[in-house]
Amino acid sequence: MRPSNNPFLRLHFIVFIYGFTGILGNLISLNSLQLVWHRMWIAAVCILFYLAVTRRLNFNLTKSGWKIILAGFLIAAHWVTFFHAIKISTVSVALACMATGAFFGSLIEPVIYKRKVRSSEMLMGLLVIAGLYLIFRFEGQYTTGIITALISAFLSACFSIVNAKLVQSNAPYRITFLEMLGGWLSISLYLLLTGQLSNIPVPSPNDWVYLFILGSVCTAFAFIENVALMRHISAYTFLLTINLEPIYGILLALLFFEEGRSLDPFFFIGTAIILSTLFIDARLRKRQLAREAALKK
Repeated sequence: MRPSNNPFLRLHFIVFIYGFTGILGNLISLNSLQLVWHRMWIAAVCILFYLAVTRRLNFNLTKSGWKIILAGFLIAAHWVTFFHAIKISTVSVALACMATGAFFGSLIEPVIYKRKVRSSEMLMGLLVIAGLYLIFRFEGQYTTGIITALISAFLSACFSIVNAKLVQSNAPYRITFLEMLGGWLSISLYLLLTGQLSNIPVPSPNDWVYLFILGSVCTAFAFIENVALMRHISAYTFLLTINLEPIYGILLALLFFEEGRSLDPFFFIGTAIILSTLFIDARLRKRQLAREAALKK
């Protein structure tokens, strides 16, 4: 349910939902593979139902079918590593490291779009490294979880870049359905080849509730609402607000699990440095776009 017809409040509501996924991942007793396996089929079914009800059930795609499958694999791998990082460290640590996704994106974009790395991106990279040093230095017991979360952030950046190209020639709703389906099939194939598919445990009643919320509200609904909001909010505002996701998630983790008691104060300093780079980067990108637009006139 939308909290308001105000697009800005709706966007913050969606970001809050995204931040809540880490809480649900920590509450669900299944391992990360099993958790994402259920999340993706639930999301696919919900999106399929939405497409059927709104009469958008049309799968005429361009020749980018293999790229959609790749994107589905990337999002599945991103989610598996993200939830695994939560389970072997803490929600706060995983989310702090996930905030480096924008930094990884700034490294990947020049390669994909064949452009030079900007000096501002190098500066942001140095700040991110400084923040990560503080987290690694004082939260050493979570080293494996930190590395796993950084891998997840890298996969997230790859997915975002691939997806940005896909939406230019395919309908976003149908892309997401196929990505959810493709990701679910890729995990199913892995579980089948490793002999784990037949051993997936039946979720407990509580897990079913959390999984349904995760797959329907935090995935299917959040994406559909995202697409609708992009028509009413500037790209800069959207990017700036999405950067609040780790902040919401960490605050929720402190509230639900009282993680603040076990984290070193320097963890929060390092996290603040990383998060600040997201807002600085968004501001610099806005200025860069404004300069490029002025040169075209």
